[in-house]
Amino acid sequence: MENLESHQQLPNLAVLIDAENISKSKIEPILYEISKFGVASVKRAYGDWSKGELQKWRKTLLEHAIIPIQHFSYSTGKNSSDFALVIDAMDLLYTGHFQGFCIVSSDGDFTRLVSRLRESGMRVYGFGESKTPKSFINACDRFINIQNLGDSEDEETSVSIKPLERPETRKELLELLLKAVEACANDEGWAYLADIGNYIRRVSPGFDPRTYGHKKLGQIFESLESLFEIDDRSKKGSPTKLLYIRIRS
Repeated sequence: MENLESHQQLPNLAVLIDAENISKSKIEPILYEISKFGVASVKRAYGDWSKGELQKWRKTLLEHAIIPIQHFSYSTGKNSSDFALVIDAMDLLYTGHFQGFCIVSSDGDFTRLVSRLRESGMRVYGFGESKTPKSFINACDRFINIQNLGDSEDEETSVSIKPLERPETRKELLELLLKAVEACANDEGWAYLADIGNYIRRVSPGFDPRTYGHKKLGQIFESLESLFEIDDRSKKGSPTKLLYIRIRS
């Protein structure tokens, strides 16, 4: 009974996949990531399934109980399945059965849909590639770069590690971390790591430690010990980590 009750307390999520815009090899790791946020009560994939390239999705759809939504392309060059996804999203919103939506696409045209869902009190999780327009990324509560997730068809499904190769990328990261620590710091300059993480997610929905070669935010700060002090205030025997960060003077 306990497991049943805890399952029911998780938010119901509607997962809507733009199949013409996402590789089927990413679906399994995407669904695993979604399970961290809630229960995928509805899983639908949109596209013109009469097209040859989408026919390879059959096994993926069956394995993950994803319902394919057929939408023929009536005009050349127009992705009419986008409209079907938007209409279904609004229909699902008005049922009142969901607490959040997962929009799986790198298409910036869904920005207005995401904004509309959030206006109605929904949490929205976006899943797309690094090429996704910033307008879409910043419209979401959280945006997950699927290039940080393993491919289900690869032998190795671990986190894709991407070192900070470009100086401009490192500069952007440092500026974000400094602002976050300053915003969350107490009078002595110490900021609780969890508060820092929450602040970063609010101002930068697309932030993910895995983009910078680490699985957790704390590991990024540890790699930058020349710039930040770390104070571990965890109680002995407690599984909860209490890490505090301060900018070195």
